[in-house]
Amino acid sequence: MLLFILQDIGTIAFALSGAMAAIQRELDVLGIVILGVITALGGGVVRDILLGITPPLMFADYHFLAVALVTSLLVYTLESLSSKYLDKYRHSYLPLINIADAVGLGVFTVVGVNTAFLYGYGSNWFLVIFVGTTTGVTGGMLRDVLSGQVPMVLHKQIYALASITGAVIYYLLYQTKLEATIALYISVLTIIIIRILAIYFNWNLPKVPRNR
Repeated sequence: MLLFILQDIGTIAFALSGAMAAIQRELDVLGIVILGVITALGGGVVRDILLGITPPLMFADYHFLAVALVTSLLVYTLESLSSKYLDKYRHSYLPLINIADAVGLGVFTVVGVNTAFLYGYGSNWFLVIFVGTTTGVTGGMLRDVLSGQVPMVLHKQIYALASITGAVIYYLLYQTKLEATIALYISVLTIIIIRILAIYFNWNLPKVPRNR
């Protein structure tokens, strides 16, 4: 039940970030829905393919697809009905996208790790951490590519590293037989905190200097 609730939270958060990114790029209603759904469910599809789950779970259980669709349409409706009011606050879209994205990243990274455990891959630490990280970052990557931006994971504010850190922590806590609920919360919160701090303090990994 906890995982189910967490997946709902992650789906809503990523759908929000996708839909708001689409509005920021001035896409139409179909573009808003597509970006919201792909951001919310893309990581889960890749996770399932990596683990040999066919067809991917989104095609077997339409619950999360429905959640992503409804969330995206609600964002579109709110924007359409209140566009004049929201114009005053359009500058706040990026912080909202970042917060929603941080929540989605934390939730789906842990869900990815847990899914690998459930399907019997707990002894393969590299696969477990890779699946968790991939589940967390793929939705945001697809959102950025489809909205015509360089994926955040490749260049900005400790994105993939936050996901990897949370996946490693959850894997290690799982091995210590810590209460699953506590392990979930610690790992999710770690990822969210790292992302928020990275955004606030503009932390970035080293890049090649432009002037050498």
